[in-house]
Amino acid sequence: MAPILLNVGNESTDYLEHGLVHVKNPHLDFMEEDILYHFNLGTKTHNLPAMFGDIKFVCVGGSANRMKAFAQFIFKELELKGDCNDIDDICAGTDRYSMYKAGPVLSISHGMGVPSISIMMHELIKLLHHAKCRDVTLIRIGTSGGVGLEPGTVVITDTAVDSFFQPQFEQVVLGKVIVRSTQLDENLAQELLQCGKEIPNLPTVLGNTMCTHDFYEGQGRLDGALCSFSTEDKLEYLRKAHEAGVRNIEMESTVFAAMCRVCGLKAAVICVTLLDRFKGDQISTPHELLLEYQQRPQYLVSHFIKKHLELHN
Repeated sequence: MAPILLNVGNESTDYLEHGLVHVKNPHLDFMEEDILYHFNLGTKTHNLPAMFGDIKFVCVGGSANRMKAFAQFIFKELELKGDCNDIDDICAGTDRYSMYKAGPVLSISHGMGVPSISIMMHELIKLLHHAKCRDVTLIRIGTSGGVGLEPGTVVITDTAVDSFFQPQFEQVVLGKVIVRSTQLDENLAQELLQCGKEIPNLPTVLGNTMCTHDFYEGQGRLDGALCSFSTEDKLEYLRKAHEAGVRNIEMESTVFAAMCRVCGLKAAVICVTLLDRFKGDQISTPHELLLEYQQRPQYLVSHFIKKHLELHN
């Protein structure tokens, strides 16, 4: 078994001086140029402060199409000048991620699973640092499987937990396991919960979100190409998850929470449930209803952003 280096308590997690975004890598200070390879951006090839210095909100989600749709939606919600259909993909030079800017809001796709969002988060945090952004709030919006919730319920994550229901993310570094806390900003979660209550017909709850490394076996699904457990095994695991406060399951929240916490970034996770995993594994909801469900986190985030911008104007 690899040695475990507990790194939960000795990494700075304060929301840092003057609200600037700080990285936790001293080696970056000695680099003449920082190439954000998967964004097709760089500190010498692009004027990052001019391009991104006014960003106050970053919303990330798995699907490139969904994040483009969100950028167009928030463009209209903020009543920005111009045509929302003219928003360009800033990362058009790469096929890994998509990035759209709508005023003070950055909308970025992160792909599926911990490895994909981890790569994106490294480059995003460096981007915000190089751009000298201040007082930035990061929110992951997405879909999930519910645990004892009706489809269409919006879950605001209290704490992101791993498959053992622990509030931690394990990262293997140079043969050692670094364990980082996945605690999210409590005040931000409560504020988002209040926003949800202010929107009609938007069922919103606060609960723990379990992050797994797989969609099928890792989430106890019976319908994958491989399955080594019984129906009762699955239901018993879900019951234990529910008892531990888990209300939904997805595949990105722990690393998102851990990286934001280490870098002192206020962050939240908001995912809508597409099914109740106690009742099944496959998503059979009609396409039109699924689209409406997927828009619910966007409505909540839009309401939150507009309240903040009005407050500071």
